[in-house]
Amino acid sequence: MVRRPVASLAVVAFAMTAIAYAQRIWVGGPTGGFWRGRPASFAVRTDFDGSFNYCRGYFTSVTREPSGGGWGTDYPGADNNFSVRLAELTYVRVKLNADSQPAHVVVRLDDPLLARCPLLFMEDVGTIRFSDGEVEALRNYLLKGGFLWVDDFWGSYAWDRWVAEIARVLPPHRYPIVDIATDHPIMHTLYDVKAMPQVPSIRHWYQSGGQTSERGSDSAVVTFRGISDEQGRLMIVMTHNTDIADTWEREGDNREYFERFSPEGYAIGVNFILYAMTH
Repeated sequence: MVRRPVASLAVVAFAMTAIAYAQRIWVGGPTGGFWRGRPASFAVRTDFDGSFNYCRGYFTSVTREPSGGGWGTDYPGADNNFSVRLAELTYVRVKLNADSQPAHVVVRLDDPLLARCPLLFMEDVGTIRFSDGEVEALRNYLLKGGFLWVDDFWGSYAWDRWVAEIARVLPPHRYPIVDIATDHPIMHTLYDVKAMPQVPSIRHWYQSGGQTSERGSDSAVVTFRGISDEQGRLMIVMTHNTDIADTWEREGDNREYFERFSPEGYAIGVNFILYAMTH
């Protein structure tokens, strides 16, 4: 496979913003978009036909984080926009609805339909509390070949809460959390990504004058870690102290934000999807 530099994606992705595609990129502005507060579009069996569905995990939050929205953080703009770009940048066949928009879905963690998701995406997981049934179902999903990506949770408190919850799913003495090296294949599946960037939400970026750490010194360093199965396959990737999903949700809101963050954000997302679908 020919691995493409991220710079080439920047040229392609920016050119796409000037072309009218059948699929629509949603735009929200600095304080949110028209889709904010939409109810969850829960998966049903007919959603799955062998095409790609962006699957967002639904969970219960038992605490709140500044600027977080629990399971629905960045929903559904990130889900829609990433699906559109995935179809444009790869040969992955993305499931479309009757209106030609991507058929992204929300999946309860104990729903048997979870097994049909090549990748499960969750944000703001520092607020999460799994039920006993969700613990068992998520463990089965991951050990049978599933892949989970958690993103957009910030600071030491959120990290510690997430680590405690995922330890109920995958015991750390058997499945430890480890740093993911930048030369790991997941960073080079299609695009060559040299490092995990720190991406602030567009709101924080506006209000702080361009700062990237949303919790000051408590989130100054990006944490990029994962959990592998006994054969070395990554089952979970964790992008902590960064908001990769905002590079998708907010790509049409501000040109400077787009040019600085979105090409690399899409490159990371495409790499992760292709890794999940081929391992």
